[in-house]
Amino acid sequence: MEIKGEYKIAAPRDKVFAALNDQAILQACIPGCETLEKLSDTEMTAKVRLRIGPVSAGFSGKVTLSDIDPPNGYKISGEGQGGVAGFAKGGAVVKLTEDAGETLLSYEVDAQVGGKIAQVGARLIQGTAKKLADQFFGKFAESVGAPPPVAAA
Repeated sequence: MEIKGEYKIAAPRDKVFAALNDQAILQACIPGCETLEKLSDTEMTAKVRLRIGPVSAGFSGKVTLSDIDPPNGYKISGEGQGGVAGFAKGGAVVKLTEDAGETLLSYEVDAQVGGKIAQVGARLIQGTAKKLADQFFGKFAESVGAPPPVAAA
């Protein structure tokens, strides 16, 4: 299944690229993320709890960054095991383009699922995957593009 989208972020491209590599920001933005640990500059492990239709499962997986091209983007690949619920694997190409002092973030996701999750139906999986991508990138755009907090006087 493929999902595409784009978000305009009210921040310079360098700041957006740095945030895409910030463990704390990613963990806060990934829907259902319980833990995210950085193993190296290009590898992380994660635990995520998700509900897809009637199936609720915790996934443990590994995420790898490749084709890193600061500040233009990268490719992120990952796979997770959800025990009896099945597995999910896939990747996303994330591109950042400067746009009048702001950043246009575009993404293309390609994902596959198997096991019990795959039995809930392609339309439900596609809808859930699109919703999760929108939640992540929406929250990411909001957190990176938000004005800095004003210090109390």
